[in-house]
Amino acid sequence: MSYQPHFIVTPALVSRVEQIAALRERILAATVEVPWIPALQKDTRTRNTHSSTAIEGNPLTLEQVRAVEEGREIPAVAARAKREVENYFAALRFVEQNAAKKKVSHEDIFRLHKIIAGEVMDQGTAGRYRTMAVRVGRHVPPPPEEVSGLMFELLAWWNQESARLSPVLSSAILHYRFEAIHPFADGNGRTGRALALWELYRRGFDTHHIFSVDEFYWENRPRYYEALDAVRREGGDMTGWIEYAAEGLHLTLERVWTRVQKLSAQPGRKKLVLRPKQEQLLQLLRDHKRMTPSEIWNALGVSKQGALDLLRPLIKAGLVKRVGTKKEGCYILT
Repeated sequence: MSYQPHFIVTPALVSRVEQIAALRERILAATVEVPWIPALQKDTRTRNTHSSTAIEGNPLTLEQVRAVEEGREIPAVAARAKREVENYFAALRFVEQNAAKKKVSHEDIFRLHKIIAGEVMDQGTAGRYRTMAVRVGRHVPPPPEEVSGLMFELLAWWNQESARLSPVLSSAILHYRFEAIHPFADGNGRTGRALALWELYRRGFDTHHIFSVDEFYWENRPRYYEALDAVRREGGDMTGWIEYAAEGLHLTLERVWTRVQKLSAQPGRKKLVLRPKQEQLLQLLRDHKRMTPSEIWNALGVSKQGALDLLRPLIKAGLVKRVGTKKEGCYILT
């Protein structure tokens, strides 16, 4: 038996989802014509990491988190705070690399949690469901002996039934239910938000990975926690929570649209219409850091000439460059 969420699709929620869909299409239509997608992705990854770790009390500022991502030294920063940030960057890379995964297993959840909570847990074991009772404010999650079964039901719903809903709804439902189960002894907040993001990626909602909804949650943490608590007061009815999460996604897209317009207005930006294979190539270079010509054409399933035809516009637009010798050179993102 799979998990069955309880909620009502209100007129306000329908209207919000329609507004989100329209704004998303506008953003995707704009980003396909610009060469600075990697810069926007890098900024989004930094904002996600800062917001999600800050919600849990990490003291690093947005600029300090940016410095960690760039490998710059930060004086007078606790090792644990830095490790939490490094872990979350690694978790986002894991989610991005598995964006097309059709079925998520317990082992995938364990691996994600181990990346997020490795060496920063106060109790329990990273990558293993909890074996102890826990309390989260006023919420007492299910006892440890029920965790595995509840997660089995949630994963069955996620893998088999969530696709019937808009990803706006399914990501919010996944987020709440994971936090309610609280399957790990520590690190559930960061893991739950990463899973909600993963759902948006899996459903193709954020194909470029440029939406940072966690900023919305971070900016008013009391409201975030109140929205989660309200579901329990309403006997498990998630309507209010889903409306709140949809509001956050809508605001996030409005901010992304503003950033897109700002970047589009910068002088000297050459427009580039990205073909699907070029988008795939940019993602490969983000994942692998550097690739030889043969690695590129084998990964894309094209000929040597086909790979060169894809690369030339990217190099001309300043997105990609070749490094190394003529014989042993490779391609990297600029």
